[in-house]
Amino acid sequence: MTGDRPSEDDLIARYFAPLAGAGGLGLRDDAARIAPPEGCEIVLTVDGLVAGVHFFADDPPAAIAKKALRVNLSDLAAKGAAPLGFLLTLALPRDWRADWLELFARGLGEDAAAFACPLLGGDTVSTFGPLTLSITALGAVPAGRMVPRDGARAGDLLYVSGTIGDAALGLRERSAGLRSRSEPEGPRSDAAILIDRYLAPQPRLALAEVLREHASGAMDVSDGLVGDLAKMLRVCGASADVAVARIPLSASAQTVIAADPRLLETALTGGDDYEILASVPIANARAFEAAATAVGVPVTRIGNVTPGHAPATFRDARGAPMSFARGSYSHF
Repeated sequence: MTGDRPSEDDLIARYFAPLAGAGGLGLRDDAARIAPPEGCEIVLTVDGLVAGVHFFADDPPAAIAKKALRVNLSDLAAKGAAPLGFLLTLALPRDWRADWLELFARGLGEDAAAFACPLLGGDTVSTFGPLTLSITALGAVPAGRMVPRDGARAGDLLYVSGTIGDAALGLRERSAGLRSRSEPEGPRSDAAILIDRYLAPQPRLALAEVLREHASGAMDVSDGLVGDLAKMLRVCGASADVAVARIPLSASAQTVIAADPRLLETALTGGDDYEILASVPIANARAFEAAATAVGVPVTRIGNVTPGHAPATFRDARGAPMSFARGSYSHF
């Protein structure tokens, strides 16, 4: 023990073993053991998060934990997969505190239970750098039914779930030193709403089966709609035409953009949406929309896939092509 901090073994036993599913073997072994449901294949995805890059070091510990899990669940949803469990690698800075870790583990446990995605194992280390964590999520999808990124074909319609741009605008507010909080009286401010969207993405797991049944291709929007659509089209060998006026924006985002129209580009390219971008054959469109409504996930048609290899055309309300300084967030 260092002060009130447990040793590595005690740390795992105290904070993380209670989160382990049956396949995690109580976190008493060097590996986990799972079997996919009969007739299913395993889908795997991993995301790493670094303090100062993907979140603020002073963000609430539970929010950091939940975001780390949810961004991976978003990837599973886009592939039409249901969660099976996850592995966690946690690199703690030398000044970590037991009370911080308790709140982190509590938040992680809440989401592991809420999304039926138990902890299976992982690793805990110390680092001289910033807090760093990586989650590898495992999901199950009926054999041969994973929704690929490269499935879009010319003539398909393009849809997005939810609203776009809230998190990027929330990051802007958070970078200005604001925090999400309840207002003393009345409803929350637009800034608070947008910051919450940045802190707590909503993985669209309810849409997984709908995508399997009706979509030709899908991916989650993590680095910005403009750039992520470009990634999808690149692997499909296609282009697209998108009506910017059709891209769904929340009331809070609309208010912020109305005050500074330049922020529309931030909303479309900033990332952290963790919504679903899907291509849907025209013949499936009405059924796709009805099924999404039935599971409580709003979807909006924003354009269509077109032949060719040119970058997607984003058109303003007058039909004129728009240009953007950058397509998406990039680490490099």
